[in-house]
Amino acid sequence: MNMNTMTYKGYLGSVNYSDKDQVFFGKVEGINGLVNFEGESVKELTEAFHEAVDDYLAYCEDEGIEPDKSYTGMLNVRLTPAIHRQIAMLAMQAGVSINSYIKEALEEKVEEAVAVELTEVP
Repeated sequence: MNMNTMTYKGYLGSVNYSDKDQVFFGKVEGINGLVNFEGESVKELTEAFHEAVDDYLAYCEDEGIEPDKSYTGMLNVRLTPAIHRQIAMLAMQAGVSINSYIKEALEEKVEEAVAVELTEVP
């Protein structure tokens, strides 16, 4: 499933549309807290998203808290036993831990995705 998103100041906003209400809506993803925004046009939605991020950052500054704290770097991934076994064997062959092997594979995949995203920017 591809989610429609927008970015501003390093924050990601989800984008959805309510046919019933005839409005675009979304939320700022990846933060501790619920920050929503909406608009009747793409322009209004974009402005509302920017305002929501700016308000979130101002709130964090006013409260003396560090913004964007939801990612700790610790991730519990559930795999099938067969994939777990294959990863363990590949890690052993590479002479690294399973954790290091998975971390490197994910870093490569993310770098690939970012490179593709950057080439698609007009």
